Amino acid sequence: MKQLTKAEEEIMHILWQLDKANVKQVIEKLPEPKPAYNTVSTIIRILESKGFVDYEKQGKGHLYFPVIKKQDYSNQSLNTLVDNYFQGSFKSMVSFFMKKNDINLNELESVLKEINKDKTS
Repeated sequence: MKQLTKAEEEIMHILWQLDKANVKQVIEKLPEPKPAYNTVSTIIRILESKGFVDYEKQGKGHLYFPVIKKQDYSNQSLNTLVDNYFQGSFKSMVSFFMKKNDINLNELESVLKEINKDKTS
């Protein structure tokens, strides 16, 4: 799976939120200053060529929808982060975030409980 640019990722988050949308609906969800219609349309077409988005015809226009699930992209992005910055070690990543973000033991225990709960589900 390819990595997305910041602009592409911003559009994908909107499409994940809306499930299906035309370009105008995507623009409405973007923060000010709003980009031009053609800019958003081009980004969506790039996402389509990368295999992240597909469309169905709606009148004279298109209704776009995500093909890649947010969870799948999140997992891939996290693995890329760990590989590129922490030599593939989740332990190193957790240690880094604990040191840099002053995570206390109670918060760490809470995270571990969530992980264990997810593993048993």
